[in-house]
Amino acid sequence: MYNTTKPYTKKILELIKDCKADIPASTDGIGTKGIYHWKYRTFRNAVLDAMAMNLNDMAVLRAKVTGLHNHIILPEEDEEAILEIVGNIARECKRRDIKILSGETAIHNTLSELEISVSVIGEYVQKRENKFERGNSLVGITSSGLHSNGFTKVREIFGETFRNEFIEPTKVYYDAVLDLIRRYDIPGLCHITGGAFTKIKQYLNSNDATISDKHILLPQQIFRDISKVISDEEMYKTFNCGIGFTLSVSPADEKDIIYDLENKGLIASVIGNVTKGNGNVKIDSMFTRNRIVL
Repeated sequence: MYNTTKPYTKKILELIKDCKADIPASTDGIGTKGIYHWKYRTFRNAVLDAMAMNLNDMAVLRAKVTGLHNHIILPEEDEEAILEIVGNIARECKRRDIKILSGETAIHNTLSELEISVSVIGEYVQKRENKFERGNSLVGITSSGLHSNGFTKVREIFGETFRNEFIEPTKVYYDAVLDLIRRYDIPGLCHITGGAFTKIKQYLNSNDATISDKHILLPQQIFRDISKVISDEEMYKTFNCGIGFTLSVSPADEKDIIYDLENKGLIASVIGNVTKGNGNVKIDSMFTRNRIVL
């Protein structure tokens, strides 16, 4: 999906409006995180990153994935790498009954990194507009760390230094979220990826989302280290800061939803609420305890 936080998104949507089909679909890749996956040959984690970015976006669309295309780009010929990558894509597809429709491999010897780009299509489980409704509670689900966003900033800050957090795969929320929407009335869903918490703004209309600093989804150490050199605002515009997915739910359902998520092996917590406002995301920073407005 096009990044809705970019200033030119409306222009893109205008260009494609006459060509757009009402079929749930997503396309994404691993970005410059592929530098680390290639250097350290963590190909299974790279596949999980590519799959998670798309599966989680399809969960926001409330859609089950039925078919997948993939494009694997390597800086040099490497049969072992290609077979491991394709094998892991097939494994993840098989466990979710996703059919691999086509694939492509390419060698770009001007690059120094791996790229795995995945496109998926599917069918709606529930066709419904996402809205963060006034009076709702916000339930957050913990991330595994950086996921697959903000790596340009990571390289700017850490340079040639390597940390294991750089190859930790993105957490998959797709399976759990699709199960939840079948059993609960959930008005709003948001995958915290590119643009981080600014992504919530597209679902607010005339409401505000307030995220407190009084919950259990604490930022991992990597975020605390990054926060020492950039502002709160940049942190929450760039990184998930420990929260990878957010649901806007009725307060009457919040405890049951959190219980169900925990039974699926995910850590979840009420992180805030939705109130009357002006379409802003208000966050009490976990790093400085200051309030920022996005």
